[in-house]
Amino acid sequence: MAAHAVDTHASPGEHHTSTGISNTKLGMWVFLGSECLFFGALISTYLLYRGRGDGPYLADVYDIPFTSVSSFVLLMSSLAMVLAVAAVYRGDERRMRIWLVCTALLGMVFIGGQIFEFTEFVREGLKLDTNLSGTTFFVLTGFHGVHVTVGILWLLSLTGYSLRRGIGPEKAVAVDIAGLYWHFVDVVWIVIFTVIYLVPQ
Repeated sequence: MAAHAVDTHASPGEHHTSTGISNTKLGMWVFLGSECLFFGALISTYLLYRGRGDGPYLADVYDIPFTSVSSFVLLMSSLAMVLAVAAVYRGDERRMRIWLVCTALLGMVFIGGQIFEFTEFVREGLKLDTNLSGTTFFVLTGFHGVHVTVGILWLLSLTGYSLRRGIGPEKAVAVDIAGLYWHFVDVVWIVIFTVIYLVPQ
């Protein structure tokens, strides 16, 4: 009974830890904690080396309005993910699939925008090997893009699994965990966007 009081999104048959959180959720939280350290190191490295070496620098080539729109799209994908999780716990599998696909599509739009932006930066002369500032920028945002891509594939896989075998409330934790991962990459992007585009050099 205490477990259900702590974890309101508990699925039937889940094994819980003494904290009331399911083992799978706890495992995801531990993984996300290690990811925080990983991105923290990348962001710190970027801050250490930005503006180092010969130009051009990121501040000379970036387009804040374009990146702001792209960031807004990614944030809206988090809302779609929330609706997908809510739908699966209600047992509304059709709406869950709709919102999962919507989340994945918004993620694809974000990745498309990032690829376009990278292409423009290269055209302006800022490349991976231009200077240390460019190197740390491309590594940081590139790894984030890889994480978003993994999330997109995960969501599409869940959609395909739902079509083949079904995902009812008893398996809702699978969608819930994917949601935790997706919200994490969104929050990380907010931090990256703030540090790179909004904090003056």
